[in-house]
Amino acid sequence: MKETKWLNRLLPTSVLLGLLLIWELGVRLSGIPLYILPAPTKILRAFCAELPLLLRHSSITLSETILGLTLAIILAMSIAILMDAYPPVRKAIYPLLVVTQTVPVIVLAPIFIIYLGFGMAPKILIVVLMCFFPITIPFADAMGAQDIRRIHLLSSMGAPKRKVYTLVKIPGALPAFFSGLKVSATYSISGAVVSEWLSSSAGLGYYMLRVKNGYMLDKVFASVLMVVLLSLLMNGAVKLLSRLILKPPAHTRRSSS
Repeated sequence: MKETKWLNRLLPTSVLLGLLLIWELGVRLSGIPLYILPAPTKILRAFCAELPLLLRHSSITLSETILGLTLAIILAMSIAILMDAYPPVRKAIYPLLVVTQTVPVIVLAPIFIIYLGFGMAPKILIVVLMCFFPITIPFADAMGAQDIRRIHLLSSMGAPKRKVYTLVKIPGALPAFFSGLKVSATYSISGAVVSEWLSSSAGLGYYMLRVKNGYMLDKVFASVLMVVLLSLLMNGAVKLLSRLILKPPAHTRRSSS
């Protein structure tokens, strides 16, 4: 079991290291200039040299991301509960939710800037639009798939609808909720960066545009590396939170062991 686990980790790591080695050798042997394609070692050096500046810009992007993701969670849970509690609401809202995913967010960004200005508001709204759909649909579907016998039992005992949700539907749908949240957390950083491309004076998107206009591709790739690391950080934070919340009771763990 442990050998298989280590093998599953070793294989993708080996492939990644192999691709980086091919990239490094290809750039060095062919003499490709820095402004066309930097070598991985030069990207790493640029990342280390620019780390204080990258961290300062990352704090801006991360604050936009956390605010947007928090609002997306509140909006997604509210809409999902309404869709599950009232079928006509689901029929009315579901097609609109699908339509929101067919329009590229980058197309809507200039409109948000016109109405909301150049501050954090349009950036947060873009993160919300990118993140709430992957949470809403799995959470709503999971609540609708809960054991109907438990729901009928609570109803027969006179439990109000609120109790049905707090005792059965919401707890039972939490695995699906966290599954969607992992996807949204990974997208959230990208959403904030895309919004910063259009209007910002700070953040990773702003930094990326500035170094791109100077043809400093090693710093462009360094900012991409920071985006990847922040996305993995957000995904890891959600995984940790899900393990803490969905952890089985102590007596269940003892009986299984």
